[in-house]
Amino acid sequence: MNALFSAVNPLPAILRNPFDGPSRRRCINGFELSAIDVDRFNNLLARIGGGQPLATDQLASAGRELSRPGHTGAAPPCIRQRLRWIAAVEHLRDDRQWQPANDAVETTATAIVEYARSRDDLIPDWMPQVGRLDDAIVVETAWPRLATEVDDYLDFCRARSEEARMRNRNLSGFVFTRADWEQVRYEQAVLAQYQRQIRESSFLPETVPMFRVH
Repeated sequence: MNALFSAVNPLPAILRNPFDGPSRRRCINGFELSAIDVDRFNNLLARIGGGQPLATDQLASAGRELSRPGHTGAAPPCIRQRLRWIAAVEHLRDDRQWQPANDAVETTATAIVEYARSRDDLIPDWMPQVGRLDDAIVVETAWPRLATEVDDYLDFCRARSEEARMRNRNLSGFVFTRADWEQVRYEQAVLAQYQRQIRESSFLPETVPMFRVH
């Protein structure tokens, strides 16, 4: 997996653990989470692969944890990383030369992109630091379905650029499909196997034993 997309910056642990306490917190930096919006958010998470629904208290506590005093604008690293995941998913979905592996991938990618682009989301994007927390949770929830697909797409982009360069073609007008990429991968695998065989063996014949006259 590309290091850029490995979960090196986890979201707050309270979002990962089942919540069984009383729900007291409802606000993030003065913004009150709506119970109706939280229910709608949980329905989306369930559609794209979520497990236990998130309680309002979990979301509010996570928002407070990520609201760092003295940092008025930039989102914390865990959110910024997942925004890069969303950007990759958006490129994957909008690339006309890439065909998703299956309908579930396409549906999930579309749900992520549409939610990230929407202004009618759980936490307003304009909120300093935590305004994209809900977007980060959405892509985090769907990532088990999309991680392999995104990794494949990044390799597809690499192969497409290399093939266009070798053919002295402009990348913008170069036609290269998923089937072409799969063929390139197959040829590379065959070549790698052949090279391993060369390293592990020799083309030289076995040494002929010396004749001795008795």
